[in-house]
Amino acid sequence: MIEIVTEVDLFHPPARIWRALTERALLAKWFADSAPGSDRWILATAALPGYDADTEVETVELRAPDRLVVRCREAGRATRLACDLTPTAHGTRLSVREVLEEGDWDADARAEQHEQAVTGRLPAILDWLAFQNVDLRRAEGGLTAELPVVRLLGDDQRRPGRRRVLLAAGAVTLIAAAAGATVWATAGEPPAPAAPAPTTSLVMPSSAAPSVRPTTARPTPSASRRSASPSPTPSPTPSRTPSPTPSTVVVAPLSATYETVTDRVFGYRGEVVLRNPGPAPRPTWTVTVTLHDGATVGSVSGAEATQDGPVVTFTGSALPGGESATIRFDVRDPDPSHNAPTACTTENTPCIPA
Repeated sequence: MIEIVTEVDLFHPPARIWRALTERALLAKWFADSAPGSDRWILATAALPGYDADTEVETVELRAPDRLVVRCREAGRATRLACDLTPTAHGTRLSVREVLEEGDWDADARAEQHEQAVTGRLPAILDWLAFQNVDLRRAEGGLTAELPVVRLLGDDQRRPGRRRVLLAAGAVTLIAAAAGATVWATAGEPPAPAAPAPTTSLVMPSSAAPSVRPTTARPTPSASRRSASPSPTPSPTPSRTPSPTPSTVVVAPLSATYETVTDRVFGYRGEVVLRNPGPAPRPTWTVTVTLHDGATVGSVSGAEATQDGPVVTFTGSALPGGESATIRFDVRDPDPSHNAPTACTTENTPCIPA
């Protein structure tokens, strides 16, 4: 029998930690995304160290907010994972114990993943939840737009009681705990608004009659008595050449797709692919994305961006017919449950999920 045990003392009450363990949106931020199934749910662990595929999870015991036990199946192996929460004088002691029941695994890589998740990313989510509770001026707006600074602790400043034990075939091996997952959030002020494009005035030809130059009357000499001057023959009036009728160019509406390509603890990276299906080029285009309250856009590639409150407007240069343009942008959002904008449109047409 092989089991991995990770224990950490957290300065948070059990109820708050229970939320992070069981709520899908919070679990996705510090461990892995999940999707419900018929009688089980799926954890997206295929890309995590120590895992070879996604994990099927079945709940065995659920006793809020003290104990959660699940059975996991992943890549031909079966494990039993138990999370126990014990109140302490300063918060809660969280014990995560995973026992291998069937198959084989890389125990060191699995233990490292437990360590990074439980002692690094989980405390960041708990700190954010605590920050929401003490933000007494939240109703006034604007206070939570800037995130609290999370300082990384050195080896001599780490939280007490953090340890991980790896037991193999009855032999106990002590592994030093190493906290220190970096909480990354897209930083940076939103770019300065782009200068508005100059407005081109269209000069239409006037339909009024042309102006007539004034003439000066001159005296006409009297006719000779011997011979009368013949009256002048009027010159023919030239006919006007009709102007050519302009041809009509059909401009097809643009289409766009949206995808969240990276999900972070306090933000995400979005991607919009804009397509021009028609034959005629589009000299300019606009994509509008609406963020959640308090979120700001950071670095942008593929377009110029301006932000007005939660609304971000992306503009770009000419888009030839049959071509596409890709916009990528980083969003800093103080709410870790947000991983996408609330809306995305181009020319009032909603973006399609990629």
